[in-house]
Amino acid sequence: MPTPERTSLDAIVEAARTIVESQGLAQLTMQAVAERVGVRAPSLYKRVRNRDALVQLVTEATLLDLERDLEAVEVVPEPGRTLAGLVHALRAFAHAHPAAYHLIFTSAPTPSGPDPALLARVAAPVLRVTADLAGPAHALEAARTVTAWAHGFISMELAGAFNLGGDVDAAFEYGLTHLATALTSPPA
Repeated sequence: MPTPERTSLDAIVEAARTIVESQGLAQLTMQAVAERVGVRAPSLYKRVRNRDALVQLVTEATLLDLERDLEAVEVVPEPGRTLAGLVHALRAFAHAHPAAYHLIFTSAPTPSGPDPALLARVAAPVLRVTADLAGPAHALEAARTVTAWAHGFISMELAGAFNLGGDVDAAFEYGLTHLATALTSPPA
């Protein structure tokens, strides 16, 4: 009779995600995951090729969560309000999962990086609204602009880098409002 399985790929990925979020990516080791799921490290290699593959699985699971959050944003007749909803969802996601959030922006598309098709699916809600705001011909450029601004702001916020006082939430709203307006303005 075969030995029963003591863990699953889902349990391994969830344990890895917990380690990344609570201890950081540097602490993500096959041994640490094995201890968390109650098996010996060699047992993990039946399901996960190596640490790089594990990082890829964690990144993709995080992207799936972000995709779910972005797709849940209500699309309203005013594209600027839809954009605001998407960027607020991204910010909330980053605050809830700061280490995983940074992981999705540092995992380059490589053989061990996230699936490019998944990256495209996650970007789809932003591309749809930027097509509405800037026109289909400029949707990608506009989406990149939105993403760069939002990621920069959120990264600085998470790092505690806004040191001049003032209301960070108000600054976020100010930037978001002006960004949406700029996207609807014809280029000079």
